[in-house]
Amino acid sequence: MRSRPKIPEVHLPEDPFLLIVAGSRIEINRALACLREIASGHDLKKFLAVISGLWVLSIVGAWCNFLTLLYIVFVLLHTVPVLYEEYEDQVDTFVEKAMHEYKKQYVVFDENVVSNIPRGPLKNKKL
Repeated sequence: MRSRPKIPEVHLPEDPFLLIVAGSRIEINRALACLREIASGHDLKKFLAVISGLWVLSIVGAWCNFLTLLYIVFVLLHTVPVLYEEYEDQVDTFVEKAMHEYKKQYVVFDENVVSNIPRGPLKNKKL
């Protein structure tokens, strides 16, 4: 007669899972609040950044399928930090120049386009 192996009982503690869920809930609520703010259009700069990001993502998505896109993201996530650590000074100076140019272009865009958008009174409207 063969003896049955004794398999130990496994019990997972509840506290670590509750802490993970509570932290996740806070981050999810923060993300939803950010999405609501973007969708409402209160911050025009963030709204335009999201639109342009989704536009670029749709262009890249049209070039390849999801698995290829996932592979590209995986490779970039593993190579970009190493390259940044290697060439940190050159990257920082380039980003400073790019941000300065971006701010100049945004001022021109704000003066020519955004300031010409008519805005009606919001006091009398009910939401």
